[in-house]
Amino acid sequence: MNNAGIQRRYPFVEFPEKDWDDVIRVNQKSVFLMMQEVAKYMMERKSGKIINIGSMQSELGRDTITPYAASKGAVKMLTRGGCVELARYNIQVNGIAPGYFKTELTKALVEDEDFTSWLCKRTPANRWGDPEELIGAAVFLSSNASDFVNGHLLFVDGGMLSAV
Repeated sequence: MNNAGIQRRYPFVEFPEKDWDDVIRVNQKSVFLMMQEVAKYMMERKSGKIINIGSMQSELGRDTITPYAASKGAVKMLTRGGCVELARYNIQVNGIAPGYFKTELTKALVEDEDFTSWLCKRTPANRWGDPEELIGAAVFLSSNASDFVNGHLLFVDGGMLSAV
């Protein structure tokens, strides 16, 4: 499970370069480097499963989070590219793309009543996700049931992408 993520929020034209670099380093570069390292061992074994944690934001544009969305878009493409290059070694590379979940990263948004109202109106499930609800996706993608699933990003978002 390849899970790293930070978020910084600034208007696009005011986004500090240092914060851009931090977001890209943690959210994108670390995923690439971890995939690269673990793939070497999996290639020797001729089997493995890499699960990258992406984000629903890889599919959407939102104010103040352009670098985050770009970094998670890169995770999506690392997942697909990894699939193409590693499938011949019986390695499946997939991702889980959470929607809005109650986490440390979203604490300020969870506490913002206006944002929560906006979120619930746009999510068919009409609520925030609970991190426990990601377990099933992780179990599936790490099990033999997903042996022919490769290069896929599994959205766990309460239906939000279907409704936006």
